[in-house]
Amino acid sequence: MPIGADLLLHEEPDPQRARNDGVALGRVIEKTAARWKTPLAFPLMDLRLEKFDLLARIGVSPADAEKFQFTAPLDDATLAVLCSDDLVPAAPGSLARDRALAYVAANPGLIPIGMSIGPFSLVARLMADPIAAVALAGRGIPAEDSPEVELLMQCLLIAEAAVERSIRRQMTHGARALMICEPAAGTAFLSPRQLRSGSSVFERLVMQPNLRVRALLEENGCDLIFHNCGELIDPMVEAFAQRLHPVILSLGSSRRLWEDARLVPDDVVLYGNLPTKSFYSDGAMPVAEVLRRTEELLQRMRACGHPYILGSECDVLFVPEACEAISKKVDAMMAVAIAA
Repeated sequence: MPIGADLLLHEEPDPQRARNDGVALGRVIEKTAARWKTPLAFPLMDLRLEKFDLLARIGVSPADAEKFQFTAPLDDATLAVLCSDDLVPAAPGSLARDRALAYVAANPGLIPIGMSIGPFSLVARLMADPIAAVALAGRGIPAEDSPEVELLMQCLLIAEAAVERSIRRQMTHGARALMICEPAAGTAFLSPRQLRSGSSVFERLVMQPNLRVRALLEENGCDLIFHNCGELIDPMVEAFAQRLHPVILSLGSSRRLWEDARLVPDDVVLYGNLPTKSFYSDGAMPVAEVLRRTEELLQRMRACGHPYILGSECDVLFVPEACEAISKKVDAMMAVAIAA
């Protein structure tokens, strides 16, 4: 199965209306699960919503929030507002997502799955220069000695609060599992050299916030599905698999899942990881290559014996000029899997 609600959303007469209408969106998610014959009802992977809801607290509209970034440390009053426990969402997309969850939860044949950006990946979207700040923190420079590190740690605080608010709302509306997406928690933002030298930056910025997220889910009887389609080194995969211990671990096509299986507990299902980000291009990813990779993944995962769901490396997005090509490749992937 792919994560493909966006494809079916764009089969609607008015996709934007359906995106912001909870019942209509719920029906899209229901149709998506039916299309690929899975009980796992994945929503849209819209990783903007937590940022929209967070910034609405300080008067930033959803229209402006996507490009908004903090450039200097925040005052105590702003921090207090951004960390408040008030669970009321502001973005139309968040309201629709929650109502869609409730719609799906009323269907006994489906498992309603929530969706949220991860704390560190939200930090990366909140800061004008997160890479420099993370590098300084990785060198051990404390917040009191660097405004960049101070802002980094403040953004981590408000990001974790925003993610937890989103999770609580989605669990209230019936989510039985949450997909936490941390695509920024990889080598694009975290230096492998610093990690090899003993820096605690990955532990402080990625693992500790996500361990708290996992604890919140566990306390409420909700499963964790962890997604990271970024460039990773083995210790990152091992930490995600063994310490976060999700029910499903979703990785990008840069990873060889049959090799990663040695790092992953037997009760963690691996998901993925066909290069669906390239499906829009017949040059980069022709149908023949999709078929070859699908067959290889199935054969190698069967050989290693690890629990596995064949799927996309990330969500499969609708691209207007490439809709037919994308659909053809998803269908090809599914045909090989069914035949096997």
